[in-house]
Amino acid sequence: MDPRWLEHLHGHAGWLSAAALVHPAVLLRKPRRKAPWSVGVAAALTTLVCVAGGLIYGPYRDKLKQHIFQTAPTIGWLFERKEHLAFGALLFAWVGTLAYIAAPRAGAEVTLKKLAQRSFTIAAAFAIVVAGLGTAVATFRSF
Repeated sequence: MDPRWLEHLHGHAGWLSAAALVHPAVLLRKPRRKAPWSVGVAAALTTLVCVAGGLIYGPYRDKLKQHIFQTAPTIGWLFERKEHLAFGALLFAWVGTLAYIAAPRAGAEVTLKKLAQRSFTIAAAFAIVVAGLGTAVATFRSF
């Protein structure tokens, strides 16, 4: 399988995911506001981008990683940090999603929606950094 198309999809969708995570972070500043589509799309897109990243990790490790570390170790370490921050973005997106879903059922709607908003804010910040680091690595070396 040629990973180039998946790499491009992953990169472009990563930027879209970062933007999608900003949307519920902004909407949920008012805890009584409803944002089910914003929350759902942000979580789903972020999850799909992470799955795509996982699918191209094997070919990346086999074909590119060693060369990147040999020629530009700083870029290689940026990619390693990108992976960790991407996991953090996914984690906070799902914390935000679960807090949003649980809010009306738990009887603590304002508190859980504040948690959701803060989680989406952190996820968005992580995702923006991840997208930037991914772009830097991809411009250095790609499939």
